[in-house]
Amino acid sequence: MSIFDDNFYSTKVSRRTTRVSRREENGFPFKSRERNWSTLRIAFVSSFTSALAVALLFGLFVGVLGGPGKGGSSSGTTSGSILQGMDPSERTVQATAKVRPAVVSIINEQAFSLGLGGGVLKDGEEGEGVLREAGVGSGVIIEKKDGKAYIVTNYHVVSDAQKVKAVLTTGEIREARIVGVDQITDLAVLEIDGKGIDTVAEIGDSSGLRAAEFVMAIGNPLGMGESITMGIVSVIHEIIPVSLNQNGVIDWEQEVIRVDAAINQGNSGGPLIDLNGRVVGINSMKIADFGVESIGYAIPINNAMTVVNELIQKGYVSRPYLGVYTMDLSQYWEQEKWQGMLEGENAENGGGKDDSGGKAETNTDGETPKLKLPDEVFSGIIVLEAVGPALDAGLQFNDVIVKLDDQSVGSTKELRKYLYNQKNIGDPVVVSYYRDGKLETVKVKLTDRPEEEE
Repeated sequence: MSIFDDNFYSTKVSRRTTRVSRREENGFPFKSRERNWSTLRIAFVSSFTSALAVALLFGLFVGVLGGPGKGGSSSGTTSGSILQGMDPSERTVQATAKVRPAVVSIINEQAFSLGLGGGVLKDGEEGEGVLREAGVGSGVIIEKKDGKAYIVTNYHVVSDAQKVKAVLTTGEIREARIVGVDQITDLAVLEIDGKGIDTVAEIGDSSGLRAAEFVMAIGNPLGMGESITMGIVSVIHEIIPVSLNQNGVIDWEQEVIRVDAAINQGNSGGPLIDLNGRVVGINSMKIADFGVESIGYAIPINNAMTVVNELIQKGYVSRPYLGVYTMDLSQYWEQEKWQGMLEGENAENGGGKDDSGGKAETNTDGETPKLKLPDEVFSGIIVLEAVGPALDAGLQFNDVIVKLDDQSVGSTKELRKYLYNQKNIGDPVVVSYYRDGKLETVKVKLTDRPEEEE
């Protein structure tokens, strides 16, 4: 017997093999053509199988990596997967339709004096007034709980409002209550009756955004009704300077997403969404300057939701509080420069000038006393008023703060950044400051910022 189990490797031809061969020849006279057709069929099947495998792998790749947003419920994830498989133009339609019912218009009403052309009555002003629309903005419903619906908008949309109203997409107007505001991040939370509110916006993940990704801004520009604008993400993380008091002094920095989708006046507070219909930002501001087109900014939703949740829970955002009202030393030097120039012009025109060259240290009609500082000190923070923990620790008017712990601080912005990023409520901080030209230090225990303080 052969070493193999059959005769495949043998030169013998068995009778069984001969009989089978004859039957095949008698039944299929075109055997050679049969063999050629089988080869073509095998090639076709192989090609089709390979193409199918490539298509499945590509679909899996797009499904895993195509959608940047990873937040939200399982139903939202399923919806996002469905949207990813659509034509791009259809995706924009479906994405906006998904979130649009949750977008509202915000009306800021303030008291105006009676009569034609009457202006806004400021706090403490006497006289009768009437509530009128002072501004419009947008907002987005992000939560519904205990019969209430919570709306996120911008701080500047509701700032100074005596009454706030929300207009639903159905046109219904509802009274809104301000739950909490945070000027630092330009965010506010409102509360309305949740009856009939069926749509709550799905929160996305702003950390998954990519440059050149398509996004859409939804809002109510200029009070003209619903607006949807589309663009791309230009910069994922950008830091822009902010003047909280809008006086030209930069006292904070804001992290934003830069987009080229139009964010017009009235779009502020509305949602920035991705192509899956998830909120990835809160529209905040735009650059309005000659020659500048479509440069807008949105607050990343990951940053916003931390603030929003605290506003809902507490009505304000807890931050370490030092208790000083300040002025940057650089701003003081600028004022001194302009004052010197004016005094010089007065002298040329016959005006008087004292022997000290305009640097007298006495107060005249509330003028800030002249500072006594070493010649090498050019930056710092002047204390205009000390309250709370700073007052308790002994800080006074005209002290010039130059250090917090071992960190040099030369502006109010740097002071805030150090306190908010490096310290916690209850922590001590060592304040180094100049008083009458002498460097001194004091330890201050940071407290929670009072609710009424902004």
